Amino acid sequence: MSIIKRSMDAETAQKLIAAAIEKSREMDKAMSIAIVNEAGQLKGFHSMDGAGHLTVQIAQDKAWTATSFGIPTHVWWDFIKNDPPLLHGITHTPRLIIFGGGYPVMEEGQMIGAIGISGGHYSEDMEVARHALEAIGAPVG
Repeated sequence: MSIIKRSMDAETAQKLIAAAIEKSREMDKAMSIAIVNEAGQLKGFHSMDGAGHLTVQIAQDKAWTATSFGIPTHVWWDFIKNDPPLLHGITHTPRLIIFGGGYPVMEEGQMIGAIGISGGHYSEDMEVARHALEAIGAPVG
């Protein structure tokens, strides 16, 4: 038996990147933008001039984390903050990000990929990611 999965196309990945760059410039922030497919594999990436070195990996990890359970990265904190075994255990999972800036990209109720933004405070990263999702008409979770 098999299942059929949807996956983000390259054109959509580039539209997300363009919209994120536009919002980042509007905010006067140099950010890194990572787009992954539904399996968490890098589909598109852009690091703006002046973006910090750490933003490159953090943006990719935010996108990867968002695909892991199909939830935004900021949801993780509320899920684990009052659960000591999870709080002290899962945070040591490589690539797991528990603060904002990563969102799944949904199409007709199915995750087709994710976006990860890094370069500002996580609230600014979230704003840029939401703008990019809105630009392609994807729901913002």
